[in-house]
Amino acid sequence: MSAELINWLAILAFILAAIAFVLEVFVFSGFGISGVIGIILVGWGVMLVAVDITQATSALVLAIIVTIIILVVGLRFMSRYNLWYRFTLQNKQYKNEGYIAPSPELAFYKGKEGIALTPLRPAGSIEVNGQRLDVVTEGEFIRPGARIKIFKVEGTRVVVKEIT
Repeated sequence: MSAELINWLAILAFILAAIAFVLEVFVFSGFGISGVIGIILVGWGVMLVAVDITQATSALVLAIIVTIIILVVGLRFMSRYNLWYRFTLQNKQYKNEGYIAPSPELAFYKGKEGIALTPLRPAGSIEVNGQRLDVVTEGEFIRPGARIKIFKVEGTRVVVKEIT
């Protein structure tokens, strides 16, 4: 093979490896087949560019060993100096302090119809099957007494539209 072709193959291997890594991060979450393919392509690209196969192999093995050492030292350093606390939420939310998890029964109301009790601009109250609910619209104003339909429930957020 000519040197020019080998250089183009190496560039192609690195570009395909980058695409595989992007797919792994954004499309196929986790360490899976796309990540392994990316690692293999990077190794192949390094082998193509290297002058000697033994030099390339030793460079790749050395890079892997250094990476593992940095990872182990970094994990010990972060745990010793409690640096993990900067990356994690340490506050606990207790019920007696007023924190309440989203009610799973709100999902039951999706698709139900009711009457607006207050003006919805965009938040207000409605009545559905004798139950009063706090709801929001997607920005539009709905007058009191209007017929509404619940079309989306996201946690404690109930979104409604006016039935025309």
